[in-house]
Amino acid sequence: EVRLVESGGGSVQAGESLRLSCVASGFSLSTSDVKWARRGPGKGPEWVSSTGKGRFTTTRDIAENTLWLQLNNLQPEDTGLYYCTSTSLGISGQGTQVTVSS
Repeated sequence: EVRLVESGGGSVQAGESLRLSCVASGFSLSTSDVKWARRGPGKGPEWVSSTGKGRFTTTRDIAENTLWLQLNNLQPEDTGLYYCTSTSLGISGQGTQVTVSS
C-alpha cells in the first residue's frame, strides 16, 4: 500500500520554527514527485514552494524515505494544514496542523 504520513506540526509563536516530516511507504521517494502543499483557513491549497519567501526549505532523505520541511520565522499567515502529495500516484497524507500566533 502506498502511503504518506506527516508529523511535526504544532502551535507556535511568530518567529519560531518547526520541522515537518512526511514519511513515504510502499514506494521510493527517489523516483516520485511528492511535494509539500498547504491549505490555510478559508483558502484553497497552494504549493509550499511558492510561499515562505525563502523561509521554508525542503530536503529529501532517500535512506529514510522521508521528505522534510523546515519552517523558519513562522508568521500568522503561515497557519494551515500542511500535507505532502503526489500527483502521479494520486495520493496525499492526512496532513499536520501548523498554527502560528502573533
